[in-house]
Amino acid sequence: MTHPVHTPVIAADGALIRFALADLLDGRTTTMHIELTDAGAAEPWLTRLAGAEASLAALGRGHAELPARAELGRLALLLWLRRWWPAGPSLGIPSLDPALLDLETAVATADVEDLAEGLLDGFEASPAELFDAAIADGALLAAAVPVADGARDFCARLAAWFDDQDDVVRAEAAAEVSARLETAAPGQREYALAAGLDPLAPGEGVLATGRASVDWARVPPGILDAGEDTVTWRIVAAATATRLEVVVAGAFADAAITAFASREGEPFAEVPLELGAGRFSGTAELDEAVTRLAARVHSGQIAVVVGVAGEGVAGTTAEDRAEVVALVRARPPEARTLAERAAAASADEEF
Repeated sequence: MTHPVHTPVIAADGALIRFALADLLDGRTTTMHIELTDAGAAEPWLTRLAGAEASLAALGRGHAELPARAELGRLALLLWLRRWWPAGPSLGIPSLDPALLDLETAVATADVEDLAEGLLDGFEASPAELFDAAIADGALLAAAVPVADGARDFCARLAAWFDDQDDVVRAEAAAEVSARLETAAPGQREYALAAGLDPLAPGEGVLATGRASVDWARVPPGILDAGEDTVTWRIVAAATATRLEVVVAGAFADAAITAFASREGEPFAEVPLELGAGRFSGTAELDEAVTRLAARVHSGQIAVVVGVAGEGVAGTTAEDRAEVVALVRARPPEARTLAERAAAASADEEF
């Protein structure tokens, strides 16, 4: 199975709907692959989406390759952006504001619900939940300034959709946000690629040192610079104790993150990481056995993983990440989402 980083997907009721990442990032939606997991649940919406004949054939085979619907392609791409967008100053790719992503995903989710009722039954978030998240604490008003016209249009569309759903409270809230965008003050999300490890104290020595890259699949989205070799670590011998220090450069937001160190697959230390100025960092003391081990081995025999370290995680490789970065860099401007246009406008203002 292709890693999810390469395959935008919608978890529909009774099916998975997959798209080719290259197509969606290039602004094209040609085909979509539908893999049925519960034919009974999928049959009603699949019939509405594809017609009785195509639906019957798909139900018989358990899967189908169908002409892509633009509404589904947009939603799949937005869900992919929320999880896998490779932001980072080292890559020259700006981060995307979550409030704008929530707003556009709310609109895309509403469009899919109108396209094929029941397709998104049990979906991860409803248009109402996404809209609530977008406007929480005034985040949308601050983020939408560079793309105020587009944000107003989305809010107006949601106001009409909520009204059709008899959700009067949210319809009024969406209309109010649209009006307030006329005078909203700009906000800026700051981030930086910070320096590496701090200088050693007198009398301390380095037993081992190395660099590593963050596996995107092991950390929450939108937290860290997505570039390679952003992790720096060293084992320091001091008079009182030996410690493992880890620094992860390029932090966008706070999260609970831990670094795990191992030798030949055997873990020997965990380092809780805390957010600092543009980086996460942490230190863990090592026992005598690990200290002796570190003094004997080459640095290349020690591996440091940032984030979830369980074997059940389908990790990304350096090749996976490079391919995605190349596709994002080649993305045509006319295909950009609202969040991408806002990020590009803010980057132009900065530089």
